[in-house]
Amino acid sequence: MTGVDVERWQAELDRLHGRIGVRFRRAQPRRRARQYLCGLVSGLDRKNGWTVAEQAGDVSPDGMQRLLRVADWDIDAVRDDVRDYVVEHLGDPAGVLIVDDTGFLKKGVRSAGVQRQYSGTAGRRENCQVGVFLAYRSGRGHALIDRQLYLPVSWTDDRDRCRAAGVPDEVGFATKVEMARVMLGRALDAGVPVGWVTMDEAYGQCKTLRVWLEERDVPYVVATRRNDDMVTTSMGRARADALIAALPARSWCRLSAGAGAHGPREYWWARVPVRMWWKPGRGHWLLARRSLATGEIAYYVCYGPRRSRLVDLARVAGSRWAIEECFQQAKNEAGLDEYQVRDWRAWYAHITLSMAAHAWLAVARSQSVKGAPARTTS
Repeated sequence: MTGVDVERWQAELDRLHGRIGVRFRRAQPRRRARQYLCGLVSGLDRKNGWTVAEQAGDVSPDGMQRLLRVADWDIDAVRDDVRDYVVEHLGDPAGVLIVDDTGFLKKGVRSAGVQRQYSGTAGRRENCQVGVFLAYRSGRGHALIDRQLYLPVSWTDDRDRCRAAGVPDEVGFATKVEMARVMLGRALDAGVPVGWVTMDEAYGQCKTLRVWLEERDVPYVVATRRNDDMVTTSMGRARADALIAALPARSWCRLSAGAGAHGPREYWWARVPVRMWWKPGRGHWLLARRSLATGEIAYYVCYGPRRSRLVDLARVAGSRWAIEECFQQAKNEAGLDEYQVRDWRAWYAHITLSMAAHAWLAVARSQSVKGAPARTTS
């Protein structure tokens, strides 16, 4: 990286910090927040309270812990600032909102929401916390813009345990799908430019969530199960795999779902119109993706503009990888999973600042690629 690049990236961090700085009541936590952001994106082997504090020149992690646990700043307002910052620099009318969750492996039983549960990070059941996230992707880049900590029933049914972890009394049980809908609603209500929404089958197979998106006229391409029998055709309901199996060979086209680490991610794709009626200008399809190597088929339920082409649906389906890359980048480069806090507020504080750091990296990268000067903010 050249000296000019370093200066540009630092100037962009100053702009982001200036944007969120108004959410801090006092100068000291405002200054610590910038130190925390710098620590999260530094080359430290581990990015915890001790190492970030040492990077800032502190003799103990107490100040950084206070920033996360008790300092007077509006965490949700910073979340919204991060979202608006991402949209300002990466926003596009064809942008895609992506929902997914990720696990944070933990020891012990005191961290808010921790229990043995499935972690996509580990690929199995582990003692972990699970966060549900919303990412934004456009041709300019991608970043995380919202987050919620999942609390299992074992937690919400034990209010004493919740209070010990700082969980507010008004916070009750919510499914991951309900959390997804809340975050999508926040983004849509804030005017985030959205062309499509995509999700994996844990969320996409929920018909109520799909209906909610259609009521807001938000196009989607969401994964579903092969044995989903809620697919409606003029002949009645049918399983997804049965509908696709009945397609003639000429229905399949070899298309790229976007660029991958090793070149275009090519698959065979096919679609079939579904639903007995379509809204004016809108259509419904069942989409299938078949692996070139194994022949394995994945299924998607789609809603969107009637003029949508097969390649359009395939590219939206393929854009879901962006949130996986967000998780990987935010964990490797912005300390998303390297926190040493247990209580509810501190989790949200750390995750929000990590999202801010990751958003800064995404924006700075997009500016470096374009070679354009950083935008100014009002």
